[in-house]
Amino acid sequence: MKFALFSSLSMMRGVALGTVVSAGALLVATIATPIDAFAATATAAHQPVHKKHLKKSDKVAAAAVTQAKAPVKRARVHYTARAHGRHGVVHRVAFEPRSPTAGQAFGLQETPEGVALRSNVAFVVDQNTSEVLFDKNSTSVVPIASITKLMTAMVVLDSKAPLTDQIEVTEEDKDYEKHTGSRLRVGSVLSREDMLHIALMASENRAAAALSRYYPGGRPAFISAMNAKAKELGMNDTHFENPTGLTSHNVSTARDLVKMINAAYQYPLIRKFSTDRSYEVSPGRGVLAYNSTNALVRNPAWDIGLQKTGFINEAGECLVMQATIHGRPMVMVLLDSLGKYSRFADAQRLRKWLDESDGPRITSADAGGRGT
Repeated sequence: MKFALFSSLSMMRGVALGTVVSAGALLVATIATPIDAFAATATAAHQPVHKKHLKKSDKVAAAAVTQAKAPVKRARVHYTARAHGRHGVVHRVAFEPRSPTAGQAFGLQETPEGVALRSNVAFVVDQNTSEVLFDKNSTSVVPIASITKLMTAMVVLDSKAPLTDQIEVTEEDKDYEKHTGSRLRVGSVLSREDMLHIALMASENRAAAALSRYYPGGRPAFISAMNAKAKELGMNDTHFENPTGLTSHNVSTARDLVKMINAAYQYPLIRKFSTDRSYEVSPGRGVLAYNSTNALVRNPAWDIGLQKTGFINEAGECLVMQATIHGRPMVMVLLDSLGKYSRFADAQRLRKWLDESDGPRITSADAGGRGT
């Protein structure tokens, strides 16, 4: 009887002790994991990442960061991008989780000079001299959404395929990842030139998708050409998975995007099509009128030579431009902005700041130049 009672008490103490130890271990893991993830992110954001399989601990760390940032509407995750559905091929250049403290950058964040932006990434350079005029997280690897279409346009034009060729939209051109709609119905037929025009000016996704499918070798060859072009331009922290930008696995940095913008600026058609205010096409069922996705092209105060907008939830509101301000050509990159019109307001804020600031016109939120 005593022995039985003693055994029961011993067993209860063991269960209680095990519960306390397990709870303690869970608490330590919860605290330690975001710190490890933060350290890994700080390194990954600055260095090009190689194609390696992610360790299990990396996935756990990413999950912990996502949990820690629950109050933020667009939580950041650690992606493993598998190229064209081929399992086993993992691109580590894909979007890395930001540090927990960087979540504050989704709202207003003032630089030491006092300019408040709603864009988490902002970068302005002199196009002629490459002088950096403003720098906020320019080395962060982030999704770029439809900014992708500038690379899509360059690959289309590099192919030298006739712009008068007729291209038909098919089921293959639908968005099966984000499930977005399109005004171009399946069966619509337009010239390659018209497809390119509305893809750049109005960010028409099915137009971009159809263009890639008509590339020699099909869409897989087109995407390979996009990544080859990025490598040729020295865009070492950039990777493309599709031609539209409707995926969080199309990633880059602001510094890489300046290289892409400068390259795209050498194509007269990209300059013309991207800056048009409106355009009409006849896809076979009446006439479709498209308008530019960039409100600033209709503002006479702006002299814009090239532009592209972009948005998906993971990328936020994005805007890139080549613009001449007081006779000085500049390249401006704004990524991960919060609010539908915030990217355009940020462009205005930066322009005003450049006009009014005295002395060296440069600020950096990177402190050590590594970004977040």
